[in-house]
Amino acid sequence: MASVALSPAARTQALENMAREELDVLVIGGGVVGSGAALDAVTRGLRVGLIEAQDFAAGTSSRSSKLIHGGLRYLEMLDFRLVAEALRERGLLIQKLAPHLIRPVPFIYPLKHRVWERFYADSGVALYDTLGMLTGQSRGVPRHRHLTRRGARAIAPSLREDALVGALQYYDAQVDDARHTLFVARTAAAYGAHVANRARVVGFLKEAGRVIGAEVSDMETGERIRIRAKRVVNATGVWTEETLGLSGERGGRRVRASKGIHLVVPRDRIRSDSGLILRTEKSVLFVIPWGRQWIIGTTDTDWELGKDHPVASKADIDYLLDRVNAVLEDPLTHEDIQSVYAGLRPLLASGPGPTAKLSREHAVESPVPGLVVITGGKYTTYRVMAKDAIDAAVTGLGRKVPPSCTKDVPLLGAEGWRALQNSVPSLAEQSGLSPTRVESLLGRYGSLVHEILDLIRQDRSLGEPLTSAPAHLRAEIVYAASHEGARHLDDVLTRRTRIGIETSDRGLDVAEEAASLIGPLLGWSAEQRASEVEAYRGRIAAERESQTMPDDVTAHAVQLGALPRAVQSSN
Repeated sequence: MASVALSPAARTQALENMAREELDVLVIGGGVVGSGAALDAVTRGLRVGLIEAQDFAAGTSSRSSKLIHGGLRYLEMLDFRLVAEALRERGLLIQKLAPHLIRPVPFIYPLKHRVWERFYADSGVALYDTLGMLTGQSRGVPRHRHLTRRGARAIAPSLREDALVGALQYYDAQVDDARHTLFVARTAAAYGAHVANRARVVGFLKEAGRVIGAEVSDMETGERIRIRAKRVVNATGVWTEETLGLSGERGGRRVRASKGIHLVVPRDRIRSDSGLILRTEKSVLFVIPWGRQWIIGTTDTDWELGKDHPVASKADIDYLLDRVNAVLEDPLTHEDIQSVYAGLRPLLASGPGPTAKLSREHAVESPVPGLVVITGGKYTTYRVMAKDAIDAAVTGLGRKVPPSCTKDVPLLGAEGWRALQNSVPSLAEQSGLSPTRVESLLGRYGSLVHEILDLIRQDRSLGEPLTSAPAHLRAEIVYAASHEGARHLDDVLTRRTRIGIETSDRGLDVAEEAASLIGPLLGWSAEQRASEVEAYRGRIAAERESQTMPDDVTAHAVQLGALPRAVQSSN
């Protein structure tokens, strides 16, 4: 399977193709579920379009805890089916579908009581391991093990001695969610789906009460296009009800938005060779290794304000700091926080109560003929959600459609990745890059690394690191615009790379350099380039100020008030 570049020209062509031919399935929403639905449909031989109002993974799918996991805490909720399903998907992703993007990560679970808690926790983690085996799919991760207090602190010296009497260590898996979602969308395009971001649905086309397509606004040009489709799939996550409302219907399940925030701190602030999972009075808290940083999260609270710009308040940040500091010898402070990000989970509403107790199950409905709605779920089970949505969409399509085959469809970059790992020294010699740099690129692009190396061969200056973000090469910025569908500076710094959360200045110092690299590819004038930089700086300034506010209402008001008009109008 040859990769397809999501270039500016390819985006234009995709929109033209969708306007010209009737599709079998039009998917609305370029998060992981929508991208997965497009991949599922196109690999069944259907004519497929995928449109996203903002950027791929711009919502929930770029703001998660970056974990592929079964959900250990769901065992306490007796949701065995969900855990088993998620563990099967974890094994599939690690072993077959995306081994280049997903890798095992260890976690230490500190024990505070000597006998009963060890037995209780061991029973749960043992069941977790067993369910992973019984799915029929290799776990892809080691089994759990017991640790003494001394053994745990040898692995994680930052743990306070009085914070544990012993520990368990178990494994889950980690992913760069935004890049994985992008790879799902690119794989769909490689199989023939028409894919376009910055294309917003403004209305549905209807005939005799049936949805037969959508009217779409090209957010880059302002042009309106009409896309006809035999089935439309609404995979817009927390925006599900708003999108459904465009059809004139308000039925179906309600979606309850739950906010989760994460802190990013430098790796040297917590001395540990393993992640941590901590019990809180409400849920669990993860301390997750992330390159040169730790990600600490998450919260789980109701969010009833604007969904385009969820924000973290000082209360959220203090909550996480208080909980993690309870086990650390050297407590973290606000000054240690490198960056903060907030996202919304689209949970199925099932009455009152805390969002942490809501099920992570998903539901598929057809509230209007011709329209399928997929809601709920969790990132790890995106492929199952996509399959269920397309199963519903093809019912009554008028012809026999093959069953889903995505469990056997590796994503772009997976093929040949393991062999390339063995060829790091020769790739480094051929490219003039260090072996460490090549390994880093393989972890972000898999076997598509050759496309990055081709850019460097054509222009040796692209092999140089970014001045203020040396973990990334100039070629990666160019590639984001030429191959990965990036349309704006924020797309590049926030999702194609993670410079926005991985640098202490949140990407401000590199914004000019990055804009100068992608501007020519996107046809920006000098004024447009300056506007993009100003918009990015405005967003970061707004985020920083909002994070000093005491609660959601004031934090959100500051975020909106400080946002430059260019940013507000693009979302």
